[in-house]
Amino acid sequence: MKLLFSVLLITFFSLSLSAQTIKVIDVNSNEPIVGVAIYNKSQTKSEITNLNGEANLGRFDATEMLFFQHISHVKHQVRKSNISNSLVILSPNEQGLDEIVISASNFGQTKREIPKTISTVNAKDISFNNPQTSADLLEGTGQVYIQKSQLGGGSPMIRGFSTNRLLITVDGVRMNNAIFRGGNLQNVISIDPLSIQNTEVTLGAGSIIYGSDAIGGVMSFYTKKPEFSYTDSLSVKSNLLVRYATASQEKTGHIDLNFGLKNWAFLTNVSYTNFNDLRMGSHGPSEYLRPEFVVTSNNEDAIVANSNSKIQKTTGYDQINVMQKVSYKANDELDVDLGLFYTETSDYSRYDRLIRYRGNNLRSAEWNYGPQKWFMSNLSVTKRSSSASLYDNIKTTLAYQNFQESRMDRDFQDTDRNVREESVDAVSFNIDFEKELSATSKIFYGFEYVYNKVGSIGFTENIENNTTENTVSRYPDGATWQSAAMYASYKYRPTKKFVFQTGLRYNTITQKVDFTDNNQFLNLPFSESNNTANALTGTAGVTFMPNKTLQWKFNLSSAFRAPNVDDIGKVFDSEPGSVVVPNDDLDPEYAYSGELGLKLNFDKLFVFDMATYYTYLDNALVRRDGTLNGESQIIYDGELSNVQSMQNASKSWIYGFEVGAQVNFSDAFKLTSQYNIIGGTEETDGVEVPVRHVVPNFGNTHLVWQKNKVKVDGFVNYNNALSFDQLAPSEAEKDYIYALDQNGNPYSPSWYTLNLRTQYEIGDAVVVSAALENITDQRYKTYSSGIAAPGRNLIVSLQYSL
Repeated sequence: MKLLFSVLLITFFSLSLSAQTIKVIDVNSNEPIVGVAIYNKSQTKSEITNLNGEANLGRFDATEMLFFQHISHVKHQVRKSNISNSLVILSPNEQGLDEIVISASNFGQTKREIPKTISTVNAKDISFNNPQTSADLLEGTGQVYIQKSQLGGGSPMIRGFSTNRLLITVDGVRMNNAIFRGGNLQNVISIDPLSIQNTEVTLGAGSIIYGSDAIGGVMSFYTKKPEFSYTDSLSVKSNLLVRYATASQEKTGHIDLNFGLKNWAFLTNVSYTNFNDLRMGSHGPSEYLRPEFVVTSNNEDAIVANSNSKIQKTTGYDQINVMQKVSYKANDELDVDLGLFYTETSDYSRYDRLIRYRGNNLRSAEWNYGPQKWFMSNLSVTKRSSSASLYDNIKTTLAYQNFQESRMDRDFQDTDRNVREESVDAVSFNIDFEKELSATSKIFYGFEYVYNKVGSIGFTENIENNTTENTVSRYPDGATWQSAAMYASYKYRPTKKFVFQTGLRYNTITQKVDFTDNNQFLNLPFSESNNTANALTGTAGVTFMPNKTLQWKFNLSSAFRAPNVDDIGKVFDSEPGSVVVPNDDLDPEYAYSGELGLKLNFDKLFVFDMATYYTYLDNALVRRDGTLNGESQIIYDGELSNVQSMQNASKSWIYGFEVGAQVNFSDAFKLTSQYNIIGGTEETDGVEVPVRHVVPNFGNTHLVWQKNKVKVDGFVNYNNALSFDQLAPSEAEKDYIYALDQNGNPYSPSWYTLNLRTQYEIGDAVVVSAALENITDQRYKTYSSGIAAPGRNLIVSLQYSL
């Protein structure tokens, strides 16, 4: 009898545990949904579904109302006691109306309530699109334009702005530092696309939350989080990926390992990529070909013919990315997360500098970036409370970053190599609060402090006798940059049809620069600079949803960029025959923007989304001709060069129109399209000229079919031309990177590519992906790029999960 009772007790206990575990699946495919957030009404308890779509609900009471939320599915709520057969079914939300975004306030908000345009890319999109770099990931949104000076590059452009007028964050930590420049940047490639869980691109100003630099947009990358175990035993998960691409002979290997306990979780992520020299397409401007290149043997330079002029010689490089994350769940209300990141590239050539000529010979024998290194450690603590008077949620983030980069160049048949090495140590502290004031209103507020210290050296190296000699460094060694700010944002939602949001941010930025070391080479009329800038920025916007079909968004905002060490203290050759020198008399630049958006949703069969915007940039920091000690020319790196400096010498007007459409022919077949129109002028000394980072009109169209475990995407990317008259003066001077029109003037031709991408899931463990890009083998360059884009390119990858 005792034995029978024991068996019954064990059986009952096992059934009870089993009943606590539910599975969440998609209504169409019956496939499990990974990463579904499950929480109670007060958000004091939460769980996330694992790779099998399962979660244990043991911590929830039977009478509690549970909310199931996922980035690509309609939000669902059900009382725990009403869940039948331990199964929860979610419907896909193709339009992302209930999509949660973080970047707008540092806490989750429903995307449709935010009066700004935010483009998102989730983990499934990243897996399917299979981007080779994070720059390619951004380009895949259809709303970010990517410039490349070399294969190891990728400088985003958003709504007519680029480089240090755009902000990059990783897990909420500001990546922009004191030497982010106005020229093209490739820091975004330091972010491993295979570590990304989702990406949010805020189009337009984001200064309220992020401060200086967030004028044209904010690119927020959120990396994968460690997964906890849903049982008492250790949970181990792993993913392996290998990829090969023909145009660059790319070879990528990736592994991630997740170890999960109930309260502790660990995630290790490692990726390695090797690129060979990139092959361009066969059909396009002959000016893009690489007919010859420099070979150095026994310290002697010689120009040799390229056996295949479509191969862009010396563009190959390799890169390693490592990420380690640790999560600790102290209780239902307290989470602690630690992230460690390290990225390092090999040396890689700046290709656009290697194709310049001086007379009949190539100008440079070598022009390389040294290893680009990035390290970040960030510690984040999140506390939730339903009873605290000052907050419902509080998040504190402390981060340290180290950036290292260098440049090495040597003229053809010159024995002296110029070397300049830079580093930045960056410390940041953020504390953010969220508080629900009433059923209709909520406030977000916080404080931020950022400190940067710059290290910089310069020397020449004789390649024959290996002797070195100090020379002017790119930046003043030991320069510091500090930012302190407070912000508040208020959301008012009196009805489900109307949302009003507004916010203010006050920022103080100080920097100290000592020019003493460089003055032995430059003889500047000043020895130090103590620059202080204060800024008050604001935003106000409304979202109006009168019915299920119509949605209006309107937003007004101001933003700013304070001069940094790059603006005030940099010395470099900006273009052949010109040198930029320091200027200690600079003020912040300000942007004032307005945006109007409209979305039409006809029963999810046809969705039409458009936005128009206008930005006025005042007191703009631009590079202009100047003098040094009364001289308009000086000798720099052995060459007589025109003197230039950064100056508050311009204003610009940028405007545009964006339109997107989606047609759902059936549950399995849809069409999507995106098109962007951008224009703008810049005024300097009473003369209006085109703005440098206003790109040609561009867009894409996709036909997507998905059924069960197969997905196929046929798409076209297209790009308008910019004539010689439409090029900014600084671009027109770079004739070596452009095609030539019938008058021999540089211009940016139009182009298109036809592409096909597919993915097939073999069982639950294996995913095979293949893409054939640029099928017609077009030879083209994205606007302002020094390197030609890949020609016909077959990309194949295999992913195995266990």
